[in-house]
Amino acid sequence: MGIDFEGMKDKVSGEHVDKAADFAKSRFGEHSDKIDTAADKAKDFLGDSGGEQQGEQQQDSPSGQ
Repeated sequence: MGIDFEGMKDKVSGEHVDKAADFAKSRFGEHSDKIDTAADKAKDFLGDSGGEQQGEQQQDSPSGQ
């Protein structure tokens, strides 16, 4: 069973990524530079519009894409 990253993209926003990164830094502060890099990459994957807004646009389109 794999992780459905495309499905997550519809449910996660940049704000969620920031909260997760803050939590990770509170536990593993010595790796904060790597956590920030991973959070930036996650935000890039989500795109500029954010996951929740993009998911709404996909549902509204006639073809569902």
